[in-house]
Amino acid sequence: MKKIEFFRHSIDERDIERLGNVLRSIFLTTGAEVEEFEKLFARYLGTSHAVGVTSCTAALHLSLIALGVGPGDEVITTPMSFCATSNAIIHAGAEPVFVDVEEETGNINAELIEQAITRKTKAIIPVHLYGQMCDMKRIHEIARQYNLRIIEDAAHAIESERDGIRVGQLADTACFSFYATKNITSGEGGAITTSEGSLAEQLRMLRLHGIDRGAADRYTRKYQHWDMPLLGWKYNMDNIQAALLIGQIERIEELWNKRDHLWQLYEQELGGIKGIRILTTLPGVKHARHLFTVLVPAGRRDRILWRLQERNIGVAVNYRPIHLLKYYRESFGYREGVFPVAEEIGRRTISLPLYPSLREEEVLYIVRVLKEELGATTG
Repeated sequence: MKKIEFFRHSIDERDIERLGNVLRSIFLTTGAEVEEFEKLFARYLGTSHAVGVTSCTAALHLSLIALGVGPGDEVITTPMSFCATSNAIIHAGAEPVFVDVEEETGNINAELIEQAITRKTKAIIPVHLYGQMCDMKRIHEIARQYNLRIIEDAAHAIESERDGIRVGQLADTACFSFYATKNITSGEGGAITTSEGSLAEQLRMLRLHGIDRGAADRYTRKYQHWDMPLLGWKYNMDNIQAALLIGQIERIEELWNKRDHLWQLYEQELGGIKGIRILTTLPGVKHARHLFTVLVPAGRRDRILWRLQERNIGVAVNYRPIHLLKYYRESFGYREGVFPVAEEIGRRTISLPLYPSLREEEVLYIVRVLKEELGATTG
């Protein structure tokens, strides 16, 4: 079997042509294409405003700053995520406070959030792991009761819904990633959505040093002097990134349908196999189908991972829990056993290939190899 890559993007010739048009133009930085993408993205998500930035990490960082989170504050989040989630909290000067996750989904356990709240708590960052939304209704209730801000880490979950609620609808902001392996991609890139116009305007200034006029305002219209009301960062999305994303947004549901079909095939072929557990997609959820993960016996995970690679199958681990990474252990004194559910997932999880151009026969080969390596039987 020819190597099955862990991920292949879905950029097509139309996207490349749109990119070529930008590269043949005179204006490469934040301009018309970024504005078009932001409008399309906000419309797709059913929100008022989208702000294009350089990464989801930048989106999280700017959201925290814009919402007044800083030194002396605490932000509740999950240890079962990429380290960018909690790193952004530290970059804002605050401290991440972890809460363990649900066994069935890997998402932050909303029923454990209240006991983690202190007088220093300023915000909650739920992470919609693998593409399934957290219990945002419950999280929103808690945030309202304790006057906390909500910033959704939706890096995996553009297409997701839960109980009729879209990503970002119960939050102050939602943050998205267009990294190389995401459902839509520009190699790098991110976005922030919000329903608050004044907050969106503040985020637009913060993404570009805190100045009140971008280059497009200064050089494509009658020149106007700019000012700097805020101290910001250099996090603005450019027209090159936006050109690649516009077409993918237009066909995002088509791409989702293909991944959903492959997801169902995986579940059908792996269901009931002894030694494999698949995290649950809850009722009332539209799962974004970003990462298809399986849990295998903890003591054998790495050996199985390596054997899949040896047999030409691309794999990943999403994730080792953040609190056990060296920096977090040494900086905050975390140890094994404090978040047992997240640690169990971290010991057992393997992410398998999932993308629209993956073929059914490739899925069946992956399943066969996984079964062989497990010596699995139907349980």
